Amino acid sequence: MDIISTDKAPAAIGPYSQAIKVNGVVYCSGQIPIDITTGEFVPGGVVEQTHQVLKNLGEVLTAAGSGFNKVVKTTVFLADMSDFAAMNEIYAQYFSEHEPARATVQAARLPRDARVEIDCIAVV
Repeated sequence: MDIISTDKAPAAIGPYSQAIKVNGVVYCSGQIPIDITTGEFVPGGVVEQTHQVLKNLGEVLTAAGSGFNKVVKTTVFLADMSDFAAMNEIYAQYFSEHEPARATVQAARLPRDARVEIDCIAVV
């Protein structure tokens, strides 16, 4: 089991790892829209936050030797399901050639009051 960590994505804000790789499978923790250059959320709404979340997730996948084209499953957590269409439009830009399995749920509250959080499982 390998702990995946990169300084190109936000550090874990609790007792967990950015990702764990075991037997060729990468389990990525949820990413929220933190810009690593400022340590703060990107300005804007769910569109900007979804871009940043997927950028962060991409950096973790790269550090693990994987990428968006190797993602098997994602889970999208939204603060408000009315943001689904806007999130989905941005999400589709990252998964245009490869569409993994996905669940999308509305959460009562996300870390630091994010509008969106996404985790994933990928292969190497």
